[in-house]
Amino acid sequence: MWALLVLIGAAAVSAHLQDLAFDGQKVFRVIPQNDEQVEIISFLASNMQVDFWQPDSATLVRPKMQVDFRVEADKSFEVEDLLKESGVEYRVLIDNLQAALDAQFDSKARIATHSYEKYNNWETIAAWTANIAAQNPDLVSRSVIGKTYEGRPMYLLKMGKSGPNKKAIFMDCGFHAREWISPAFCQWFVKEAVETYGKDSVMTTLLNRLDFYVLPVLNIDGYVYTWTNDRMWRKTRSKNAGSSCIGTDPNRNFNAGWCTIGASKKPCDPTYCGSAPESEKETKALADFIREHLSTVKAYLTVHSYSQLLLFPYSYTYKLPLNYEELNSIARAASKELASLYNTKYTYGPGATAIYPAAGGSDDWAYDQGIKYSFTFELRDTGRYGFILPESQIKPTCEETLLAVKYIANYVLEHLY
Repeated sequence: MWALLVLIGAAAVSAHLQDLAFDGQKVFRVIPQNDEQVEIISFLASNMQVDFWQPDSATLVRPKMQVDFRVEADKSFEVEDLLKESGVEYRVLIDNLQAALDAQFDSKARIATHSYEKYNNWETIAAWTANIAAQNPDLVSRSVIGKTYEGRPMYLLKMGKSGPNKKAIFMDCGFHAREWISPAFCQWFVKEAVETYGKDSVMTTLLNRLDFYVLPVLNIDGYVYTWTNDRMWRKTRSKNAGSSCIGTDPNRNFNAGWCTIGASKKPCDPTYCGSAPESEKETKALADFIREHLSTVKAYLTVHSYSQLLLFPYSYTYKLPLNYEELNSIARAASKELASLYNTKYTYGPGATAIYPAAGGSDDWAYDQGIKYSFTFELRDTGRYGFILPESQIKPTCEETLLAVKYIANYVLEHLY
């Protein structure tokens, strides 16, 4: 029952993370200046168990690119020595990852129900989806679009006033398990919709004339794993034939230039594209739902972190989308809206050039299905905290992102007919 107090305190989470010995782990930032220094990064990746935060893997590193990576405690001094000897300029973004993880939570121990300003575990989010629908039957309904590899139901919230021939916007969060700020935003969006309907003119108009499909967490199994076993887990939790390595990168698993660039065919890699497009139950459930609703879904928004980017197709090719000028104009204006609240600066543009080439992404796939308004958000920050954004930043991050989402939704509404 949703109202029951759930013991999910930060102390319990920290205990799990402590078991994994994040103590002493460091996060470095380097900007390789030439191909020789790029090779050094590749050497580190091959020999030092480096976990790439930005970009997603060593194969994507290019000269002049900002590179953030996590290093095991027992390797950190070796890595630092190698960077010094090689003349690669670096700085330590996070000196002790465990301390940063502990500081991510507002309080060390707590008894918590669902909160929009804290990170919620999956059980709490699942119960919240039922509760928000039950409390707002005229605005919200809940359905199940599939089950995860481990058998968890994938809850989808449909939001909007009932009406004939309504078009829709689809938004998902929680593709990559460790990007906790992403599901926090989907929950925040739902909260704002139900709380401001009838009060905020823009939101009221949007919900009267559009439906919103909101998938709070796509990669549920992975998200659960970040709470119980490994806070830094990224992929799904499916088993891979012929390999002891677990999981596929769900955002390399769509049939959009699948596995041609910026993705790996090795199951142990963080950007593993899977055995085939939509090999993952989670990505297939999402794709099936959108295919079934192509006549009504007019925009697709997918929310990730981190880097402060607003991206649109393409990522699997440097080719520009047919409506590039329109998408670029929307992204520019939405980024300006976002910055109007806390002056948070976003970079915008096609994925391949604004960040790096990556095939198999959901935004490119949605665009190629004919959904011409397709955007990816990479939320706060730019690396100070990376994937472990403190809870104190949930509210401002969600508030500013909401402005951009409302701008895009309003634009779509105005250009439907």
